[in-house]
Amino acid sequence: MRMKWLAILGVLTALAVGEAAAQTPGFDTKAKQVYLVDAETGTVLFSRAENEPVPPASLAKLMAMEVVFEALDKGEVTPDTTFEVSEYAWRTGGAPSGTSTMFAPIKSRIRVADLVQGAIVQLANDACIVLAEGMAGSEAAFAERMTKRARDLGMPVATFKNATGLPDPENRMTMRELVTLSRHLYEAHPDRYRLYSQPDFEWNKIYQRNKNPLLAAIIGVDGLATGFAEGFGFSVAASMKRGDRRVYLAMGGLASEKERIEESRRVLEWAMTNFEKRRIFAGGETIGEASVYGGAAGRVALAAAEPLDVLLPVNNPERLTARIVYKWPLNAPVAAGQEVGVVKLWNGEKLIKEVPVHTAKSVETGTLTSRALDALQELLFFWL
Repeated sequence: MRMKWLAILGVLTALAVGEAAAQTPGFDTKAKQVYLVDAETGTVLFSRAENEPVPPASLAKLMAMEVVFEALDKGEVTPDTTFEVSEYAWRTGGAPSGTSTMFAPIKSRIRVADLVQGAIVQLANDACIVLAEGMAGSEAAFAERMTKRARDLGMPVATFKNATGLPDPENRMTMRELVTLSRHLYEAHPDRYRLYSQPDFEWNKIYQRNKNPLLAAIIGVDGLATGFAEGFGFSVAASMKRGDRRVYLAMGGLASEKERIEESRRVLEWAMTNFEKRRIFAGGETIGEASVYGGAAGRVALAAAEPLDVLLPVNNPERLTARIVYKWPLNAPVAAGQEVGVVKLWNGEKLIKEVPVHTAKSVETGTLTSRALDALQELLFFWL
């Protein structure tokens, strides 16, 4: 039977969330790619080219650490597991490489706990390669594992060819994916996430400060990392908490380290001071209806299981559009509480949030006559 996706449109009298400069008069950023999200409500506060694949550079280490965190959680390795520093790890990411390093001596053995701190606090390339080789046999095999894990987390573009983010034409991520990953690291691994705000790390009598300059430059930033790629510029993935609010930011295409710090501060401060939370729907509140095929009733009420809250600009009155999207029509019988689609909130052409919708009650299978009428109605609909 042919099915069709339909949208039920409704206009809400509310303030809209500015997602881009054109929708937020007086505010813009120099970043070429941006994705800024409120943690509690999931509201997209600002976006630009957020789905454009870009080289992640050192931000790829966030994915590498997520794979290591998962392995630690599952007991695949322990903090006291040791891995040997290969010649490849030493030359590619160690002292001879001239890149960020924890200066791990060749052929030495290092605890996973120390390697993780080196990779996070010092952005150490040698630490990432040693972990990759120790856990997967080779850096290439570990990179494949990173890519697979990215898919598991709902990141369709992210692809990795190494564990460090060192230049490779096939390394790529989007700003949206960086926010997805940052949020997952904070929510799924809160104890280990604290390493991203660790101010320094001393290993083998070598002391280094945290290489994330935003930690000291912006009050409230507690992670995550920065990156730089030739031809692309400076990038950042950051999380900031102030009061009871947290926001996640990913930006790329900035011209300098100075510009990265200045733009990060400006965007984050704007996010924290220019929005207020509004409730659009209460949990369980009926927000629309769906057609039912072959049921005792022709329609069923739809509701969001949880309250639908968004952040809205304090001084920028607009209108939100809500669209309920479901597969038309629903086939009877329909159970109460059955998830059948989503309600999407739009600001102009920009999607700012979507949440699942459920049936508010059950609909039993109808009589033979009612089912025959529904079949005729569907036939006429598609002929017309």
